[in-house]
Formats: sequence, C-alpha cells, structure tokens
Amino acid sequence: MAPAMKGHDGVMRQPFEPTGFAAVYGTPVCQPLPTDGSDLDITLFVPCYNEEENIVATLEEIAAAMAELDLSSEVIVIDDASTDNSVSLVLQYMSQHGESPLRLLVREQNEGVAQNFIEAAFLGRGRYYKLVNGDNVENRDQLVTLLLHIGEADMLLPYHAHTLNRTLLRRVLSRLFTLTVNVVSGYKVRYYNGCGVNFRYNVMRWNTNYHGFGFQADLITRLLDQGKTFVEIPVVAGERSAGASKALTMKNFFSVAHFFLDIGIRRVGRIWRKRQN
Repeated sequence: MAPAMKGHDGVMRQPFEPTGFAAVYGTPVCQPLPTDGSDLDITLFVPCYNEEENIVATLEEIAAAMAELDLSSEVIVIDDASTDNSVSLVLQYMSQHGESPLRLLVREQNEGVAQNFIEAAFLGRGRYYKLVNGDNVENRDQLVTLLLHIGEADMLLPYHAHTLNRTLLRRVLSRLFTLTVNVVSGYKVRYYNGCGVNFRYNVMRWNTNYHGFGFQADLITRLLDQGKTFVEIPVVAGERSAGASKALTMKNFFSVAHFFLDIGIRRVGRIWRKRQN
C-alpha cells in the first residue's frame, strides 16, 4: 500500500490507487473530497488510443493554453491499450517537461473513452473537469476561448460556429444527432459532443455507464434534468490532422440507439412526475 499523503484539507489519506491499469506514471495524488474544496481549478482528461501522430501536439496545445490562463490545472492521460507508439511518446514528453502536472495511466485492455472519462474524474483533483481529445482537434485558442468562461454556469457547452475540414457526412450526422437528442429530451442545446466543462463532482455523481458515442449527451441531459445551468460558447470546429476518426463505428451506433431510448424514458418520467405534483 502506498504511504499516506496530506490532502487539500490537511488530512492524511491514502492515495487513490486505480485498478485495471498495466502501468501508472506520474506523482500519485490523494483522493480529495468531492466538493468545492478541490486542490486545483481544473482537471484536463486526455483519452489516447493509437494517437502516436497527434498525442504530443495535443499536450503542447494544452500547455500553451494553460500558460495564458490564471488557472491551476493537471492533465490526466489514459492510454486505452494502444498498439502503436503512443505510450512511449507521452513518456518522452513527460521526461522533457518534468514541471508539467501530468499523469499517464495505461490500460490493460481497451475500455472506451466513456469509461475512461469517468475514471479520470475520480482520479482528478480539479474543481472543474474537461475532456480534451488526444487527436489534437482543439488548439490553444479554442481551449482559451472556452476556459475563460469558467464560473459562469454549471456547464460550459461549446458549439461549432464554424467548421473546418469536416466531411459532409460528419456534418450531417452531427446535426441529425443533435436534432434527435433535442426532440427526444425536450431540451434545446446547440451541440452535445463539444467536450464542455463541468464540475468534476457532477461528472462523478451523474456518471454514465455508456461505452460509446452518446456519453456526453447523456451527462448533459442528466444534469439538465437536475436543473443545472449552462452557457453555450461558439468555437471553430477543427478536425484531426492525422489518422482516422473513431466515432463512426458499429459499437457507437448501437450505443447511441440505446441512449435515445434511455432519454425518452427519462423524459416520460419527468412528465409523469410533474402531473403527479
């Protein structure tokens, strides 16, 4: 067992030791109380699966963005059992940037970005929480634009005011997904898959058991069900500079179908409860 460490409140606790990982690199952290007393302003989670062409550039964009902001932060990279050189490249980056608040966890087997999104929330120390995809689609300016709005609402939800280099099919499917979620849920959100900013506690409290594409929309609609507030921030939508998108898979299509059924049931439940009251 690892030695106890002093948390943000001065109490000695055992470091949180995750399971299901082949290796953990970086300084272990005490599991903080899931309240506003977290040690840092924000935890940035970077999922990585066969992103050897993009992962280092992603970390560099994050570092450049955080250098412009008055926010204390940490970065948690979870490698989802990559078969390429991703892990070695992240380790090399860590050795060259020893001052960076960066941790790397390597999965024994692939679990999917949704499950790793929740895992990193429990591992983090930040009051706020954001996913930054390891495919380097969010540059420094996009990150700064979004994070400057921290504190304005329970959720910061970016939406695409402009789109760069995305195929017609991707744009059509994205708009169709948003329209369907809004119709079924009864909410009016411009974009559900923009990797917004949430309170980390809310991610832990209302986490999803999905493994596919719909986990962000699931979290957002669950938080809206609880009366949480949101602000929508216009950003420029980028596209990966190398490699293929992993969004259009059969697993994701089945996951999305299950998600639509789930939010429909939840909406019926909301309507029923209102009528009972």
